[in-house]
Amino acid sequence: MTDAEGDDLIGPSETAFRLELTAAQLKVTYTALRSLLDDFGHEEHDVRQVVLEVLDKLPSEHDVRAIDLTRELALRREERRPRRGL
Repeated sequence: MTDAEGDDLIGPSETAFRLELTAAQLKVTYTALRSLLDDFGHEEHDVRQVVLEVLDKLPSEHDVRAIDLTRELALRREERRPRRGL
């Protein structure tokens, strides 16, 4: 590897990306990661570990379960609805 190739690499402990999520997006992300975790077998120990590390960065399961996805999506639709003049 040349110096030019190594300049753009992100270190194993460095933050690669920051992401802002709405409540609905958080719930879907959490649920998807839990589903992914449940699908891994014993051979994917390293990947399981990374998924667990990401889940540890998210709010607790209790907090995520408290998000009412139906309500959040309804609020989102309401925000997108054109407002009529008063």
